[in-house]
Amino acid sequence: MFDEEDDFAKKNTSEQFDLENSDAVQSPTLANMYHDWFLDYASYVVLERAVPDVVDGLKPVQRRILHAMKEIDDGRFNKVANIIGNTMKYHPHGDASIGDALIQLGQKDLLIETQGNWGNILTGDSAAASRYIEARLSKFALEVLFNPKTTIWKLSYDGRNKEPVNLPVKFPLLLALGVEGIAVGLASKILPLNFNEIIDASINYLQKKPFELYPDFPTAGMADISKYNDGLKGGKVRVRAKINQLDNKTLVITEIPFGTTTTSLIDSIVYANDKGKIKIRKIEDNTAQNVEIVVHLAQGVSPDTAIDALYAFTSCETSISLYSCVINKGKPAFMSVSEILKTSVDRTVELLNKELQIQLAECEDLWHYASLEKIFIEEKIYRDIEECETWEEVINAIDKGLEPFKNRLKREVTQEDIIKLTEIKIKRISKYDLSKAEEVIQSIEDDIEQCIVNLNNITAYAIDYFKHIKSKYGKGKERKTELRSFESIEAAMVAAPTQKLYVNRKEGFAGTGLKKDEYVCDCSDIDDIIVFRNDGTFIVTKIADKIFVGKNIIHIAVFKKNDDRTIYNIVYADGTKGNIMVKRFAVKGVTRDKEYCITKGTQGSRILYFTANPNGKAETIRVHLKPKPRLKNLFFDFDFGKLTIKGRNSWGNILTRHPIRKITLQNEGISTLGAREIWFDESVKRLNVEGRGVSLGSFSANDKILTIMKSGNYKITGTELTTHFDDELVIIQKYEPSIVITSIYSDKKSGYIYVKRFKPEISDKKITYLPNDIDYEQLYVTCDFYPRVELVFSENKKGKNFEEINISEFITIKGVKAKGKRLTNKTITKIIMLDSLPYEPPDLNIDNTNNDEYQNNDNYTEKIEEDNLQMKLEL
Repeated sequence: MFDEEDDFAKKNTSEQFDLENSDAVQSPTLANMYHDWFLDYASYVVLERAVPDVVDGLKPVQRRILHAMKEIDDGRFNKVANIIGNTMKYHPHGDASIGDALIQLGQKDLLIETQGNWGNILTGDSAAASRYIEARLSKFALEVLFNPKTTIWKLSYDGRNKEPVNLPVKFPLLLALGVEGIAVGLASKILPLNFNEIIDASINYLQKKPFELYPDFPTAGMADISKYNDGLKGGKVRVRAKINQLDNKTLVITEIPFGTTTTSLIDSIVYANDKGKIKIRKIEDNTAQNVEIVVHLAQGVSPDTAIDALYAFTSCETSISLYSCVINKGKPAFMSVSEILKTSVDRTVELLNKELQIQLAECEDLWHYASLEKIFIEEKIYRDIEECETWEEVINAIDKGLEPFKNRLKREVTQEDIIKLTEIKIKRISKYDLSKAEEVIQSIEDDIEQCIVNLNNITAYAIDYFKHIKSKYGKGKERKTELRSFESIEAAMVAAPTQKLYVNRKEGFAGTGLKKDEYVCDCSDIDDIIVFRNDGTFIVTKIADKIFVGKNIIHIAVFKKNDDRTIYNIVYADGTKGNIMVKRFAVKGVTRDKEYCITKGTQGSRILYFTANPNGKAETIRVHLKPKPRLKNLFFDFDFGKLTIKGRNSWGNILTRHPIRKITLQNEGISTLGAREIWFDESVKRLNVEGRGVSLGSFSANDKILTIMKSGNYKITGTELTTHFDDELVIIQKYEPSIVITSIYSDKKSGYIYVKRFKPEISDKKITYLPNDIDYEQLYVTCDFYPRVELVFSENKKGKNFEEINISEFITIKGVKAKGKRLTNKTITKIIMLDSLPYEPPDLNIDNTNNDEYQNNDNYTEKIEEDNLQMKLEL
């Protein structure tokens, strides 16, 4: 019985195995088929659609468009619809993909000349229908892209036509155009570079000199290339719009980041305003040929903070990730921008070498036939065929007649050469000019010699070729994008305070949704808040609609990270029977939602007195003690200014060992933080206190900064670190009431050169100090009190051709709107700024914290003039 069951089990197992084995045979076949088909599809998309070839820098559809345009090129514009139709002979993916690629090529303004409405890369407007717009190849494309003699051909997709495998491009075209494509599991994004800089880098590479290449965008704007990484995968470029301050309530965007349009930019600004990130009143799009987006700010919004907020919360700043992927030798490869340039330049040298070799062979053929023709006619060999009756006799007679002269030739005479001689007409023979024929041969010999020289010096020939391309096509292709470093903007520091913070001290809740409770301050929805409690603990947490922060709240405010200007003054009792302690501290960096203790941590400790001072004020308090035997003085005063500011973890100093009845404020006091040193970082054009850039000096709360622009404007600003400065900035320094600005400028129309001296007036607006009624150019500007200048005149036999002028003696200090004084009546050829004379500003013991008062004080001005006159007399 058991044997029968075992046999049955074995039989079923065997059948099951056979079924499983059958499935196992079929399943791998389907998997393999799927694998092969998907791999074929993925490879096709990578190689034939999305990724450019490093050899000519073109995607297949771009290559086919350019080839089709060359086929129908007659120098005139062709309808884009006709170009698309002709391209469809080579491209199997329909007219839509061809049309889109053609529009993109035309908008790059390099290979294709356009006519009609081709859209706008600034506004994002699309082009008109293909039947309404026209195009033709540019002169640059005709010169650089095509040469059928050096082109390798292949059959088109249907086998009816021939198309180029690669165009013989003699230029790093891929870097000039840039590319963006998405394939199967692969992407390519190479940013466009500047045309002239590509040529300069190519020449440097041929000369074995170092070179650097960075992006240049048709939309201009600004770019931070600190993480460019030579375009390789993992690199990143931050791009920004250029935002100018028109006045205190208006900003103007004049350039946009690459990859955005005015429409998308405005949408992002409106979205940020709706979300409460920024505050604007309205926005206007006046873009035509140039970008002009006018942003009107809401009442009370700082323009500097608004600019930072636009960068932080809108598309005014974007980040572009790089994937420098190309097809190299039939396979996708990641190559840096420098490697792509080197490959393209090597390819250019190779093509130039080929063209020279072809030209040399053609010249040698021309020389051979011209020399053969000369011998044939000059030696009258044509007479030898007069008695020949057959074609073979004619060929043999000519060959025999040429035999004595073959040593004059550089190669053997072929039957084709002899047949060509038989095709010479009698009229040509009768009018043959021997001297002219020798001139032609000499010209061909000169061309041959030049070809040989160029082949032997192919690198120098390639350098001359690139210089020729730059001189012919480089005009108008100057860099548009400004390269500079961007400062990091903390979103919480620039977010508009569109929310209101409330607190319920009794229940221990805080948030923006507790509108029936106590109002604290305005805030944004991304701020952190700091909460101090009566037991000597505090916490920093993210703002929310409603959040529990602990009961017995004594202080709540918006927290600013790394803020060393806000100083907390506290008095606390150390436990129930301990000493009364006093301390001053700042809260800089903390961990969010972690509880910190500002006392010793003794059980029963509590805060007796607490103030938060944004500018580090140190008040004086009166401490009232509880009466007890033998205690004579029941109160005393304590000045927090005598206490050193320490860290939040310090225990503090003993204020008293006696119990306290109450503490009252006696005097608010002044700030004990003193002046802080401020630096200006030229690379990002921002102020900082970390020591980056040039020191502007030490600044107190009311001190100002003077900035002077090349355009003939000046502005006096505060010392806020968020202040933005003009790109035309030429002078930035600490403002002093005694500063005198000296400007030398020329009237472009008359050619006269003027000088003026004036004291800047304090104003929060940008002030123009040069005349508005003339077209001027500011030549020099300085804040030195005794500047000197040397004028060089055209040659004059009667006297010296130069003159030194002490400007402080030449012209007196006048008003801001004064035109100034003409420097000389002579023709000036050169102006040289000499070292200024030394000057020490007078010390009048005037409090610098009230500049407005003594700036307009007549006695003070007279005193300065007297000191200046006395100093000049001494000098």
